[in-house]
Amino acid sequence: MQFEAISIEGLSHRFLSRTRPPTTALTDVTCRFPAGKVTSIVGPSGCGKSTLLLIMRGLVKASQGDVKFLYGNGAGALTPGDAPRMATVWQSFNLLPWRTVVDNVAFGMELQGVSKAERREKAMDAIKSVELSGFENHYPGQLSGGMKQRVGLARGMVMSPDILFLDEPFGALDAQTRLYLQEQLSSLVEKSAKTVILITHSIEEAIFLGDHVVVMTARPGKIAASLDVDLPRPRGIDVQNDKRFGELFSEIYGLLRDEVRKSMMN
Repeated sequence: MQFEAISIEGLSHRFLSRTRPPTTALTDVTCRFPAGKVTSIVGPSGCGKSTLLLIMRGLVKASQGDVKFLYGNGAGALTPGDAPRMATVWQSFNLLPWRTVVDNVAFGMELQGVSKAERREKAMDAIKSVELSGFENHYPGQLSGGMKQRVGLARGMVMSPDILFLDEPFGALDAQTRLYLQEQLSSLVEKSAKTVILITHSIEEAIFLGDHVVVMTARPGKIAASLDVDLPRPRGIDVQNDKRFGELFSEIYGLLRDEVRKSMMN
């Protein structure tokens, strides 16, 4: 069956505490993430973006509501049941310091029981795709931050996921490295036609990488708007000079301005 979309209906989530009142992170979130597209999610700090990702990923069980993975025949599988293949790239690199680059990239395949020869071949191809050939035998401590994040991208892509989740993947990097990796990621995603869910604080990044941008309110997070990014692909960083890019930025920032102020008062 062909995977078609992630469907979220009436999703709410509360974090419980023994010493403090419950914290409502998400309330009545309803949206859809189409297959084969990049959906960027932006919102104020603490609005529940990463919580929403964790719920879609099956790592947190929502307090209320459904996450369904829709297929070509209209059937849906409730998470974390018969879900598509998924991989996640986090802001923190999460590399194993005692393993080389190639062994870090191959780690997921090793857990799946893939033969040593096959996982090395696939890992080397993934390393090449992120322009790290020649560094496959280096250890994480010998790499720059940007190189470590490229290892993380390779580790996610090598698993051939149906859905790739990116949680602020470039948030810890300097501005120049971030721009370069945005262009590299855009090229990788366009070639693979994967379903990508990107969590970001950057409006520019959301527009540059996304086919759609979902804007969330301050906590408790809900969907304020969903916008199509009607900019042509492939995209280079010069797309930011396009008049339409500026219009989208202004529209998204207009939606976020008051929400950011509310989040600062919480």
